[in-house]
Amino acid sequence: MNFQGKDIISMNDLTREEIDHILAKVDQVRNLPEKGRLCAGKVCAMMFFEPSTRTRTSFEVAMRNLGGEVGGFYDRKITSAEKDESLWDTVKMHDGYGFNVIVIRHPLKGAARLAAEAAEIPVINAGDGPNQHPTQTLLDLYSLQETQGRIDGLTIAMVGDLANGRTVHSMTEALLKYTDCRMIFISPRDLAMPRFLIDKCRKVGAQRNITVEEGSRIEDYISEVDVLYMTRIQVERLEERMAVVEKLRSIYRLEAGMLRNARPTMKVMHPLPRVTEIAPDVDATPHAYYFEQARNGLFVRETLLALILGAVQ
Repeated sequence: MNFQGKDIISMNDLTREEIDHILAKVDQVRNLPEKGRLCAGKVCAMMFFEPSTRTRTSFEVAMRNLGGEVGGFYDRKITSAEKDESLWDTVKMHDGYGFNVIVIRHPLKGAARLAAEAAEIPVINAGDGPNQHPTQTLLDLYSLQETQGRIDGLTIAMVGDLANGRTVHSMTEALLKYTDCRMIFISPRDLAMPRFLIDKCRKVGAQRNITVEEGSRIEDYISEVDVLYMTRIQVERLEERMAVVEKLRSIYRLEAGMLRNARPTMKVMHPLPRVTEIAPDVDATPHAYYFEQARNGLFVRETLLALILGAVQ
């Protein structure tokens, strides 16, 4: 399977076979003795129009671990976007500067797709507003395999701001490519998973034995799940509703005492950053996996870059 030159924009663009191929390559690339020479002479353009810690840093370290270099910017305020330059023009400019791949994060839905249309070189979506975050989903799937030994047949509860959380949107799309999964969406009514995704789950689920449930209380499901996928309230997308945000933060909060009836193998995941939705006392439990999950992002992004740049197949 050849990924050289391929854009990674949405989980919808990847088949299950392609996802499984990427996941199967992670341990190979992670442990290659010659990893530091795989992408020698290649340069990655980092175009971050929105703040990022883990995604930006792990992509940067991943490219350097492969022997490549990074360029670009991490703050739109130092770019000509502040002078109303269009995204298309900004991408075209970078496309002509000798970069080999673009990693882009942007606050607007569809921005990564537009960038891929503008660029001749491959584009990786590092998050486009509330829409998609495919590399986060790939590292999440790798983490599922690593902790549960499989993806098919898992029960996964996604908790928090499901309306604006791109990580849970991407995860849902990805799980629809597998079989026998049970997805539980736990959120306040105002921040529920978008209806189009619920409808898609029910339509596809009939073909793949996937079930979908909606709930409002974490406690009702903790004992039943293999993975509890926590998310923060997306304050930056709810700036006009801060009173509601503060109320929900106190309700959708996981504490160690709530895990007493959890399955021994159950893991708590989170795309990070966390705010108040996971109490610090959860860190010391055997269920906490979010920091290992974040570390897996480095290995998955190394693999993606190596595949897209033709260093491995």
